[in-house]
Amino acid sequence: MVMAFEQTLKKDWYSILGADPSANVSDLKQKYQKLVLLYHPDKQSTDVPAGTMEECMQKFIEIDQAWKILGNEETKKMYDLQRHEAELRSMGPVDAQVYLEEMSWNKDDESFSLTCRCGGKYTVSKDEVEEVNLVSCDTCSLIVELLHQ
Repeated sequence: MVMAFEQTLKKDWYSILGADPSANVSDLKQKYQKLVLLYHPDKQSTDVPAGTMEECMQKFIEIDQAWKILGNEETKKMYDLQRHEAELRSMGPVDAQVYLEEMSWNKDDESFSLTCRCGGKYTVSKDEVEEVNLVSCDTCSLIVELLHQ
């Protein structure tokens, strides 16, 4: 599954649907439905050039793939986390590697946190622990890699 997701990160599925990454599934569905109607092979005129028909078919396939990833809450969450991690990797090098056991547990918001050297915090929720590898400081640009034992 991870290998398949690495391939999906090469495309920006949100831009394929013409949507913002903050869009909810309902908004994404509306955009998907409009684009599917526009690019569906059965909706194309019979007198369009073959090249145009091929482009429409390719666009239709991409739109369908985007919906398969973004239309499902679980795959959307995984895609969003991996996009976020890719953004963090592009921001700069990892400052440190920390084990989950080194972080403090906060039962109020069910998250793990670690104080950064700048005074800010690295925070990861209980739900994200298994899926997140990189965590950014909420104050500065430092990043830590979360290691699992």
